[in-house]
Amino acid sequence: MNVLCADKTGTLTEGRLSLREVSDGREACALAGLTPRHRRVITVALRASPSTSNGAPTPHPTDRALIAAAQQAGISSHDVHSRWVRLDELPFEPGRAYQAGLAELDGDVIISVKGAPEVLLPRCTHHPAGSGRRRLTAAERKRLLDHVRSLAHRGYRVLAVAERRAHEHRPVEGSRVAELTLAGFLAFADPPRAAARESIKRLREAGIEVIMLTGDHPDTAAAIAAELGLDGGKRVIAGSDIDSMSDAQLRAAAGRASVFARVTPTHKVRIVQALQQSGRVVGMTGDGANDAQAIRLADIGIALGERSTAAARAAADLVVTGGRIEAIVDAVVEGRSLWVAVRDSVSLLIGGNMGEVLFTLAGALAGGRSPLNARQLLLLNLISDTAPALALALKPPERSADALLAQGPDTTLGEALTSDIALRAGVTAGAATLAWTAARLTGKRPASAGTVALLALTGVQLTQTLLAGRGSPAVNGSAIGSLGALLAAVQTPGVSRLFGSRPQGPVGLLIAAGATAAGTAAYTALPRLARLLPAPPQEFLSRLGNSLNPFASKPGAGRAGTGRAGAVSGVAGRGNRRR
Repeated sequence: MNVLCADKTGTLTEGRLSLREVSDGREACALAGLTPRHRRVITVALRASPSTSNGAPTPHPTDRALIAAAQQAGISSHDVHSRWVRLDELPFEPGRAYQAGLAELDGDVIISVKGAPEVLLPRCTHHPAGSGRRRLTAAERKRLLDHVRSLAHRGYRVLAVAERRAHEHRPVEGSRVAELTLAGFLAFADPPRAAARESIKRLREAGIEVIMLTGDHPDTAAAIAAELGLDGGKRVIAGSDIDSMSDAQLRAAAGRASVFARVTPTHKVRIVQALQQSGRVVGMTGDGANDAQAIRLADIGIALGERSTAAARAAADLVVTGGRIEAIVDAVVEGRSLWVAVRDSVSLLIGGNMGEVLFTLAGALAGGRSPLNARQLLLLNLISDTAPALALALKPPERSADALLAQGPDTTLGEALTSDIALRAGVTAGAATLAWTAARLTGKRPASAGTVALLALTGVQLTQTLLAGRGSPAVNGSAIGSLGALLAAVQTPGVSRLFGSRPQGPVGLLIAAGATAAGTAAYTALPRLARLLPAPPQEFLSRLGNSLNPFASKPGAGRAGTGRAGAVSGVAGRGNRRR
């Protein structure tokens, strides 16, 4: 994953909305200091809220926060309803951005509306003035928009509240939400999660860009993004901008944005698609049903929290059961520790075996026959490729979380694996060649020289395993045990002859140990020397390693496949998604 699209509410924020301020369009005040004009704003907003049956809580957190604030201010929903009779309602939809209620109040039919200020203000023609109302002028509209922006800049989610008298009892529809009289604005607060800023910082250090998706006003989104450390000088793109963009334009814009505001579920899907089409491996996290489509589409879908909806959980690859955004960082750490172990094991197996092939081929070309017979090669693979490689693959991560976060996909399976395979192959073949040549120069016959080369081949591969194990007891034990098993097989006369080897005296063992030490020294020193080389030799070595590396990047590669079930601390896997 190299980009994470995070729904703001409930993911980056606590998801606990509370009404902090009420404005009559001129002055905003806290709940403790409500005037009659401010109380009327809450009353109209309650009329616009959806009805519930059998005492069930209202499903939307904004409505729940409004009802809680009304009760705190002594504005009872029951008191409001006792004076009016609901006739119809228009539920909230992201594409509509408002909700409305139609009711009869003291013989009059009233349409009450609450929703996004930029949607409702153009539909308002009047605002209260004394005991009556006054037509809105262009200057008044500008002042009201500036007032909304000032609230949004403080991180509030702002809703406009308006109403008008109607002449008919027919159902509410969009065409009837017009010629409204503005009552005022509601300012809701949803504080960021305490760990969100640090988690975003750590994800960025891991090479994962974080993009916030929200239905809030762009100014509100920008204020929250700044608080989370997400702004970074990038622009905020609104849902209305997305509607006017082609897919190609959205692909280009998505790379220059850290925040998308006033987005609908359809917008979220388009954003995920645009990022995928630009070659990104996309994660999507959210907790609501409106996030489910984007979660399902993303390469890594994450449902956050126990309060996440069934739709979000069903669509996700990972369910963060504790609702902690830092658990996503834990998931990245665990995933990357897995790939570090895979890289070490794959480079050990492929690099070592390629070294054996190079040595065997070079010896056959030089002397007319292979220095090692088939049984010796089988013994070598049995000793060096079984227990040590398995222990290396299964060892728990000893690195710190920060070090593992730095092991991104490119450094784990890209250039690092390519270089390690090439280095292991060259050092292994070189150490064996050195041992075989030194043994022949000391007068040993080909069969005995081959045994010395076999010891050096095994020794240098096992020392590389010890270095990769970084002190793991399991790796150390398997490597030392494997070396002991090889020495026992070579030095026991009957067993040694079975494999076509010859028991070695002090000279042969010393030559094998010296070649192993030289190969190990080269394995640790050559990477430092390679960094001092000019670019052309480095490119040559890279191409050589890529030819040996089955995980090296190919044209069109780099995209994640289907979701896989997994488990990390605080994370439960959910797989079997349809693509």
